[in-house]
Amino acid sequence: MTTTQPPSGPAGPEPAAARPLIGSLSPSRAADFVNCPLRYRFRVIDRLPEPPSPAASRGTVVHTVLENLFDLPPAGRTLEAAATLVEPAWEALREREPAVATLFDGPAALSAWLDSARELLAGYFALEDPTRLAPAARELYVEHVLDSGLRLRGYVDRLDEAATAAGLALRVVDYKTGRSPGPAYEASAMFQMRFYALLLWRVRGVIPRELRLYYLGDRTWLRATPDEADLRATQRRIEALWAAIDRAHRTGDWRATPNRLCSWCDHQARCPAFGGTPPPLPAPRPAQVAALADPAPTVCEADG
Repeated sequence: MTTTQPPSGPAGPEPAAARPLIGSLSPSRAADFVNCPLRYRFRVIDRLPEPPSPAASRGTVVHTVLENLFDLPPAGRTLEAAATLVEPAWEALREREPAVATLFDGPAALSAWLDSARELLAGYFALEDPTRLAPAARELYVEHVLDSGLRLRGYVDRLDEAATAAGLALRVVDYKTGRSPGPAYEASAMFQMRFYALLLWRVRGVIPRELRLYYLGDRTWLRATPDEADLRATQRRIEALWAAIDRAHRTGDWRATPNRLCSWCDHQARCPAFGGTPPPLPAPRPAQVAALADPAPTVCEADG
């Protein structure tokens, strides 16, 4: 395992004291607020528990296998080898989160689910050949504090590096175990990748040359080649998004936004859009206090 642990303090050239923190944001929580401010509230402010699901648990297992696959020598990185890593990854998940064992009625259901994870790994092998790769990092934790005091953080599934005549070239790769979005949603899907690219640029001083988003469910991928203008625009969008989150904290206005993701949400029973009633808001706290209390993102935090 090569997971990089979160650093003890904010990354960046300036000490934390030079830039007082106003809050923290990861790509997944940013996506939550964009898609539905009420879901963001349930997850970040109320911290309501969410039961494990077969899809999310399968995503965790597949991400673990794709991380561990690169511990093998290049010639050994085959689909057959990846398939043998599925059950150990499942056992490790079950040990960390015993509740996932309740997802299946019996051995047959579990076996079918494990097979579905192996099918997603076959989707990965249809997209690239891991025997030709030498990742610089896997599940890399990156953190940076903007001049505004907003801390950005998240895990990069894989970072590839290459020395070129023009200098160091970086490629950011992210795996999704769902299906690719329609054309109308591609820009939203790539926002997460530009978020990571912005982080890497601020931390390492290098703009990633390529961003790749692999959808294992239907064996397709999206690609972007960001430039400085793209990343500065991404930063402006993130800071505008934080301003909206801060306003919601101050006003208590966390609106439900029904959309195509509602069928996957664990909070329909308490959502006004579905006839539910949200619980009372916790005692008011400054937005920055609430945000700074957020736990660090998990290794496989991105839905899908």
